[in-house]
Amino acid sequence: MAVEDNTREIEATIVTDLRERMTYGSYLGLETLLQSQHPRSSPEHHDELLFIIQHQTTELWLKLVLHELDDARRLLAADDLGSALKRIARVKHIQEVLTQQWSVLATLTPTEYAQFRGALANASGFQSAQYRQVEFALGNKHERMLKVFESSPEDHAALAAELERPSLYDEFLRLLARRGHPVPAEVLERDVRKAHVFHEPLVEVFTAIYERAGEPGAGARQGVEDWRAYEACEELVDLEDNFQLWRFRHLRTVTRTIGMKTGTGGSSGTDFLRRALDLTFFPELYAVRTRIGA
Repeated sequence: MAVEDNTREIEATIVTDLRERMTYGSYLGLETLLQSQHPRSSPEHHDELLFIIQHQTTELWLKLVLHELDDARRLLAADDLGSALKRIARVKHIQEVLTQQWSVLATLTPTEYAQFRGALANASGFQSAQYRQVEFALGNKHERMLKVFESSPEDHAALAAELERPSLYDEFLRLLARRGHPVPAEVLERDVRKAHVFHEPLVEVFTAIYERAGEPGAGARQGVEDWRAYEACEELVDLEDNFQLWRFRHLRTVTRTIGMKTGTGGSSGTDFLRRALDLTFFPELYAVRTRIGA
């Protein structure tokens, strides 16, 4: 109901005396969080705050992605595919937010960025430990990447632990094997410290899953668990598609902001980012699309 002074009454039940009580700010640690933006340009450039917050929020979302992927792998190892798919579905929504965030950073023009870029010195997104952990968790292992984090023992230890752990794809393939799918032993026993590479016999495994799922009445005949193997394959494809879209938007945002300049961390810049688009997490799940119906 509208009121003359365009305000609303504070309901009597609302707590207003917050002394010695848990508050919104204390629960979220906002005093620390909102004081964690420290522009380095001098004089401080207006747009540097945008650049900092963009990357800080990305790191917060990556923390949640790792939290979900960690539990998804635990659930797959425990044969709880349904709950694992719920975790993966959440990651997909986070990926959408991360990709959309690039449109905010893309409002930074080359002239604006150039005025504070020098303040970054050698700081670069290439040095994001959480991003590398996500890549490792999805299967793009790269042991030499640990060298980048030798100056940060905590980050180095976290990435080293991720290197030793089976990826999401490893755990999914192990689950399929336990459910009777003929996943080759060399895949199940592979060195999980290495990046997963294309394995032709796996395409046959996925072809069988897809073709059975495509038969009339397949869902009812196979049962919920068998159908979920097919569903999980598509969820993983969504996951990789989303990751590649994020990589592409990163590339395009960098291209429109710095052109062909080298990266602050010493990379070749856009050329280095472009090569990341050739990396894949679940190659057999894409190869099966060529096989089906051929």
